[in-house]
Amino acid sequence: MPRVYVVGSLNIDSVVEVERHPQPGETLMGGDVATYFGGKGANQAVAAAAAGADVSFIGRVGDDSGGHDYVARLRARGIDASGVTVTPDSTTGHAMIAVDARAENTIIVSPGANARLGLADLTPLEGMQPGDVLLAPLESDLNVIAEAARMARARNARVVLNLAPFAELPAAVLALADPVVVNEHEVEQLERSGVSPQSLLVTLGSAGSRWGSIEVSAARVERVVDTTGAGDSYCGTLAAGLAAGLDARAAMQAASDAAGRAVAWVGAQQD
Repeated sequence: MPRVYVVGSLNIDSVVEVERHPQPGETLMGGDVATYFGGKGANQAVAAAAAGADVSFIGRVGDDSGGHDYVARLRARGIDASGVTVTPDSTTGHAMIAVDARAENTIIVSPGANARLGLADLTPLEGMQPGDVLLAPLESDLNVIAEAARMARARNARVVLNLAPFAELPAAVLALADPVVVNEHEVEQLERSGVSPQSLLVTLGSAGSRWGSIEVSAARVERVVDTTGAGDSYCGTLAAGLAAGLDARAAMQAASDAAGRAVAWVGAQQD
């Protein structure tokens, strides 16, 4: 069965609930701090595995309790974590997340060991086969992401790039992806950059998602608790569907349904 390879970040998330987000220079009182496992790369890998894909993850954690716990967590989810390097003299990445009363979030990321991910870490991609899928958000070094995309395409594997957080990649790198996934804010930044990917999938929140001429409605959601993991759930499930041979519409529908479920719990990954 084709495999999903994810290159990306692993973070420990600290989440605090606030009535509203503060203005610059303003201090607000929030609720208790809750700690969760996060990082866009790991979130997407967990989502892909939950959708039934065989998943291999490439990333870095610090040589600390959070890092060791994270590796164990990935393995417990059935994810091949042999490509996760425990990095001496570095901390595991950390994200500080505030969630307001409308379930909207703001996030600050301290990359820690994620910033040490390098080209040498991509060795597992040498085993990619035709039909496999590379999935990569942009919380890692962009040169590493670009090389991962080139390695995947050289092996006739599919590349799915999620431009989150947004960063400008060369047009030649974006051209390797099918699709490039962006949300409604990132697509505006992409348009301003002057680059037009050949294959572009735009997620539009409650308005659904669009991939070229294909449009899929958003899942019906009874109650929104936290939107933190919705985009990552979408991307991971999309990659799993494409690896399983689903057509674009079916993969998008599965991804939309997963994103709808993801807003029903606090944190990026469901325990």
